[in-house]
Amino acid sequence: METEIPAILRAREGVEPERFTFHSSRMRMQKVTKEELEAMDRDSDRCALELADARMDVLGYACLVAIMSMGRGYHRISEQRLHERTVAAGGPAPVVTSAGALIQGLNAIGAKKVSILTPYMKPLTQLVIDYIESEGIEVVDSISLEIPDNLEVARQDPLAPAEITKRLNTNVDAIVASACVQMPSLESIQIIEDRVGLPVLSGSVSTAYMMLKKLGLKTYAPGFGSLLSGKY
Repeated sequence: METEIPAILRAREGVEPERFTFHSSRMRMQKVTKEELEAMDRDSDRCALELADARMDVLGYACLVAIMSMGRGYHRISEQRLHERTVAAGGPAPVVTSAGALIQGLNAIGAKKVSILTPYMKPLTQLVIDYIESEGIEVVDSISLEIPDNLEVARQDPLAPAEITKRLNTNVDAIVASACVQMPSLESIQIIEDRVGLPVLSGSVSTAYMMLKKLGLKTYAPGFGSLLSGKY
């Protein structure tokens, strides 16, 4: 998220007038396990307070599976709670979760059936599948890379999803090239979309889309797939 969201916004600055600054506060997590994800989520309140002190215009919660592992529909609870933290701190800001943004991005393009790629162990991927399906979107196919170390997830080649997703079922409405904001995929988005002729999303692309929506700005950034084409 800390590399891909700024890259999307920098590309947008080349064609649109708005300019952005990027600020972050970190929750700790080393191994991608349900226990560490729950501890990480508890720490999100502190992060919201810290960022509220800097008077942000929008906050992005950048761990999709941390939200989805907390139970169905939890992105709504998290977004409301963290927004309330910013209000209490005197720096009210809307909050976008990558989990909620992925669902909202898929809804925006009208996707009812999807195939997804994740870096997670299979039980966590199943949690993600269950969460997406609880929102009325069928996950037809999935690939789990089964990488337990969070740093190793970040070291993946951003072009790897372009190749790996060739194994996914494409008889769907959209492909999620990375259902994880830690696994790089930005350089693959347009490549996959051009190959399969379907909308291709990721956690980062969806989060950027929802951030622009919350800011009331044109949802356009060139080269990152249909969701950021400005059409939605």
